[in-house]
Amino acid sequence: MRIRIVDAFSERPFTGNPAGVVLFDSDTFPDDTWLQQVATEVNLSETAFAHPLPQGGDADWALRWLTPAAEVDMCGHATLATAHVLHTTGTATGTVRFRTRSGVLITTADGDGSITMDFPTAPLIPVEVPGTVAEALGAEILSAHDTGPHVGDLLVELADEKSVRDLSPDFRALAGRGGRGVIATAPAEDPDAGYDFASRCFFPYVGVDEDPVTGSAHTALAPFWSARLGRAALVGLQGGARTGFVRTELRGDRTLLTGSAVTVIDGELLAAG
Repeated sequence: MRIRIVDAFSERPFTGNPAGVVLFDSDTFPDDTWLQQVATEVNLSETAFAHPLPQGGDADWALRWLTPAAEVDMCGHATLATAHVLHTTGTATGTVRFRTRSGVLITTADGDGSITMDFPTAPLIPVEVPGTVAEALGAEILSAHDTGPHVGDLLVELADEKSVRDLSPDFRALAGRGGRGVIATAPAEDPDAGYDFASRCFFPYVGVDEDPVTGSAHTALAPFWSARLGRAALVGLQGGARTGFVRTELRGDRTLLTGSAVTVIDGELLAAG
């Protein structure tokens, strides 16, 4: 059984967000306990598991994502990584439809080697700024929004990009708020830098202190910044020490996320389920 490590939302190894990818030949997933053990062993923010579905249905592959501690409803970078593996190995071409806990997600290979994913747009529900979150982040929060059940994050707006970059959160305190985690964002400091907004994502509740580049978070960041900047198509920069770019395009209740990926490890998983 092959296992690959793919750096998503990047064109170069050792940047972007690494994800594990395991493709099965069978038409079912192995035992849930085994899937979680593999994800814990890989110890990346997510490991993706996929198996082919019968032809003629609404999707081509079943796809699940697990952190080292839990299964999640939505993951963009591990979906990008899975589509990348399917295309680079010749297993799939063109459009691939994935059946997931968030419905059918569609990915399309673009001519430049990037992949575009069609995800549901996250709802943005204004909420009062939680004092505990501001204290855990150590930063002043300008506004806060709940991002709905599938993303499950609290999106908080900070004053500027430097404030986002300088964050050094109290992860234990953040884990206590429940949900998946916190997205911190601010407008790009330099309008000529090639991106429109910056963000960082913290998910200690599901075993990931900081996720370098989070596709699912951009289903909330896209409508948030499109409303403020007046443009449907934007570019986001995410990360602290390790960064990557996500191109977003808001289309009503759907958000297109585009990025590249590169396989850095291709190995054999000996402990089969």
